[in-house]
Amino acid sequence: MKIIDLSVTISPEIKEPLPTSIEYEDHKEGARKMGSKLFGGASADVFLEGNGPAGEVITVTGHAGTHVDAPWHYFPTSEGKPSRTIEQMPLDWFFHDGVVLDFTDKPDGYCFTTEDVQEKLAAINYTLKPFDIVLIRCDADKRLHDDDFVKIHVGASAQATHWLIDQGIKVMGTDGWGWDPPLHLQAADYHANPRPGVIWAAHYVGREKEYCQIEKLANLDQLPPFGFKVACFPAKIKGGSAGWTRAVAIFED
Repeated sequence: MKIIDLSVTISPEIKEPLPTSIEYEDHKEGARKMGSKLFGGASADVFLEGNGPAGEVITVTGHAGTHVDAPWHYFPTSEGKPSRTIEQMPLDWFFHDGVVLDFTDKPDGYCFTTEDVQEKLAAINYTLKPFDIVLIRCDADKRLHDDDFVKIHVGASAQATHWLIDQGIKVMGTDGWGWDPPLHLQAADYHANPRPGVIWAAHYVGREKEYCQIEKLANLDQLPPFGFKVACFPAKIKGGSAGWTRAVAIFED
């Protein structure tokens, strides 16, 4: 069996609007703090060579790093019912055959259509089946630490998102910052012709049809178009709009 990591490392170096912060505690600091709490101010001598447990304090959003968005992220209701949060999603959605659609031939910020998706599927001679996990490759992960990271990915149109769900797809993902086109292009579209429904148009498909999306994937360039499983189980965050995932591709021998 071969496993390929499809996840980015959660770190402050990722250039995004809500960055992560990490405070690291080394072994000496761990000994000092634990010694004080557990042994009434005893010295670090109670620990082997003065080394206690290392740790870290992380300030992070549920949408940091590689993560799965829950229907609750998109809208309060989905399909006329209260939207489910991330810990309520069925686990069997997150372990299925994977399909990679290569959009590296498109420019930064391109918004792909249903016809684009159909053309990409025809090019690899693949027909989607229910519960396939569809992964959109634009290699944005290669520029994860660039200042323009949030501006470079291709994005899904609402039309394409509807079409994928209608084929039985419950989970779809991208190696870009977001599933929709870059936010600055959405904002420009709105300012040119102000109207509701322009911002996060693909996200809002979840109001009508329940689905999950994975954002900030990595290493899709290491995958064939199909012939592998994807495991992308999200962390269980109570009431969460998203959950971090260590997404991987699995190839059976």
